[in-house]
Amino acid sequence: MMASRQCSKTACTRPAAATLTYVYADSTVVVGQLAESAEPHSYDLCADHASRFTAPRGWDVVHIQQDFVDPGPSPDDLDALARAVREAGTPAQPRTHAPAPLTPSEPRRGHLRVVSSDM
Repeated sequence: MMASRQCSKTACTRPAAATLTYVYADSTVVVGQLAESAEPHSYDLCADHASRFTAPRGWDVVHIQQDFVDPGPSPDDLDALARAVREAGTPAQPRTHAPAPLTPSEPRRGHLRVVSSDM
């Protein structure tokens, strides 16, 4: 199941609406429409962060699109959600085999132990 892309800003959980790319050779930042796929050298931003983005000092910002629209859930997202709800509503399948019982030669060792209070 492919999750929708989220804003790259720390602690922002809104869906991505734009893609930010740095062009180091020209000291330019390009903020444009959301790319079809996530690229390793670009950043996804929500509509709010894309419209308020400021570049580092001495850099130019190019906004390819001024009105960033929240894309909302895609049909694939809705289909995946429906499948997850169906799976959660189906009863669990019984186990086909029981776990092997412990034998006396294999004592079970837990993380707790009994300590007497006579010490």
